[in-house]
Amino acid sequence: MQVVKLSSKNQIVLPKKAREAMHLKPQAELLVIVKNDVTIIIPKPKSHHQALSGIVKGLYEKNYLKKERQSW
Repeated sequence: MQVVKLSSKNQIVLPKKAREAMHLKPQAELLVIVKNDVTIIIPKPKSHHQALSGIVKGLYEKNYLKKERQSW
């Protein structure tokens, strides 16, 4: 874990290791998500559809939807 300082202009520099892990290039756009006292910084996806595709895969058991439809 690395510590970064907030500059007088309220800016931070992401450590090289973090930039490399996120495959960031200069001028890359980032999303900043704030949940209570936790802040998450992630690369802005090129396509939100692709970023969300499959996000719940494995969350529901096989044939879940079929069973739900039959219960109606």
